[in-house]
Amino acid sequence: MAKLKITLKKSLIGRKKDHIATVNALGLKKIGKAVEQEDTPQLRGMIKKVSYLLDVEEA
Repeated sequence: MAKLKITLKKSLIGRKKDHIATVNALGLKKIGKAVEQEDTPQLRGMIKKVSYLLDVEEA
């Protein structure tokens, strides 16, 4: 499977609680930090929900 590099690019302050929870579940805590995750349908759904906060690229 392919890997995705996910970077948090915007602040979580003032966002909906479920959006904050989704970003935390992705493993992101601070702006500019990145994680690598396996590309799965569940992960794609999470990314789609909070795409306006993230920067995603294939690793």
